[in-house]
Formats: sequence, structure tokens, C-alpha cells
Amino acid sequence: MKKTEYFTREAADQEWYVVDARDKVLGRIATKVADVLRGKNKPTFTPNADIGGYVIVVNADKVKLTGKKMAEKTYYRHTGFMGGLKSTTPEKVLASKHPERLVEWAVRGMLPKTRLGDRLFTKLKVYAGPDHPHKAQQPKALAVNE
Repeated sequence: MKKTEYFTREAADQEWYVVDARDKVLGRIATKVADVLRGKNKPTFTPNADIGGYVIVVNADKVKLTGKKMAEKTYYRHTGFMGGLKSTTPEKVLASKHPERLVEWAVRGMLPKTRLGDRLFTKLKVYAGPDHPHKAQQPKALAVNE
């Protein structure tokens, strides 16, 4: 009788990958990164287990958006108080103190909205510049199609 194998976090080899976001389209980066975080690039993919790898995104402040999205796309959040709806555009986010949030928001939206998604999101490391402190993990380059 054949048995379906389920893989756990302990059994998975979680590799480190690095993605250079310079002049790459935000959505294409986010989908590739979300697949690797989730483990969908492996033949041992298990939907309810954290078997994906770690992903480092560098040069997040140099990411590009297609069309008029840079000025016309709007991100909303609410403070929790009456009339507390706040909005911002990608243009403002990239010019702000934390331009890496644009990549974080895009990837977070593609992960499950559960405790598993929260755990996967902690394995994403995004940096605005070209340097990162994870060189000891010897990350592999991850190719993203344009």
C-alpha cells in the first residue's frame, strides 16, 4: 500500500537565498520569494508545514513598478480610531525612512493569513541597500525573471 509522506520543519533542509531587487518588478520578486518561503519550489512541499527556505532581499529601495502604479496605487491602513483611515503611495514609501516595507507588504500579501504565514514571514529579511549581515549563512543567488 502506498503512503503519503508528510514532511515536518525538522526534516526539511532550509536553505538561504539572496535576491537583488535592483530594477526588478515588485510583483515578480514577491511571487518568487513567497514560493521559496512557502517551500513550493521543492518536491517535498507540504501545505501545513514550514519547509521553505530563508530569503534575503537586497536593494529594496531600487525596485520598480509597472505602469502608473508608483503614483496611483494606494496602500491603506487604519489606526483603530474613528476617522483613522491612513493611505500612502509606493512613491512616498520609497522616499520614506523604511523603503523596504514595500517589498515586505507585497510578500506578506502572498503568504497564508494564519500562524503559519506569520512564521514564514519571519524568514524574510529585506534590506534597502546592497549589504546584509547574513553572509555567514552562505546564501545562494535566486534568479527572478523580468
